[in-house]
Amino acid sequence: MCIFAHTVVVIFDWNDIRFFLELSRKGRLTEVAKALKVDHTTVSRRVLALEEKLDAKLFEATPRGFVLTQAGERLLPQAEAMESASAAIQDTVGGENQTLTGTVRLGVPEGFGSQFLAMELATFRQLHPKIELEFVANDRFVSLSKREADLSITLARPKSGRLISRKLTNYRLRLYASRDYLSTHSPILSMNDLKDHDFISYIDELVPDPQLLYLTDIIANPNVTLKSSSIVLQFQATLAGAGLSILHCFVADDYPDLVCLLPEEVEINRTYWLNTPEDIHDLARIKAVSQFLSDVVRQQQKRLLGET
Repeated sequence: MCIFAHTVVVIFDWNDIRFFLELSRKGRLTEVAKALKVDHTTVSRRVLALEEKLDAKLFEATPRGFVLTQAGERLLPQAEAMESASAAIQDTVGGENQTLTGTVRLGVPEGFGSQFLAMELATFRQLHPKIELEFVANDRFVSLSKREADLSITLARPKSGRLISRKLTNYRLRLYASRDYLSTHSPILSMNDLKDHDFISYIDELVPDPQLLYLTDIIANPNVTLKSSSIVLQFQATLAGAGLSILHCFVADDYPDLVCLLPEEVEINRTYWLNTPEDIHDLARIKAVSQFLSDVVRQQQKRLLGET
């Protein structure tokens, strides 16, 4: 007696995979519909069709939006590999003049994103009008493996994960105060004078990265009268005359009302790292954003280092 084994082959529609990927990244049907230029019912239908073919539930609906199930997590790297292969085909065979399209989500430190990159976005739009950028402006670590972002800029090089990480740029921070503050307080001529002044800094237990706890490296027991987890709030408070603070040179040096104090004694050097998941590193739109970031920091190197 002969026994024949039959292999069931499931034929995937690449468009269903696209809908799956977009929903895994955006979490909401309406946002996926907007990105793919369809209505939200189409998004739901395509995802359901994929679930039926796989006989597996890929998403759970939560108050925060759709999140991947364990089956969805297992599918994600395979789907991303298909996306990478599709992009590679387009890059290799497609017309050289074809406009790049798609969405790229970028996780950035708050200060770098809102006070540096934001000023460069008009140029990016001119170069790549069909690429939609999404920013997660937060100093905490953004999980690339969970698709919280496609690219991330971090204060330290990640020690784990299937990531391609490279140094993006060095940058510098110094001590600043407003002219109004200095006009009503005792002069600051030496490090010893700092003990008589008010400081603005981070909330220690909420600091997203130990590298941000640089104030106590400069002065022992500083008189911190205002704390915030937001570097933008710290900057605005310093500009308003609430005290002294450590600020990014690429922000503070643009404001004549801020004075750099003791520049020879107080100088903090840090590095931004650019990180990309291995499986999407070669996508055309990812490479376009990565290249733009590299070009911008190279052109603005003196500003980032406070040498302008």
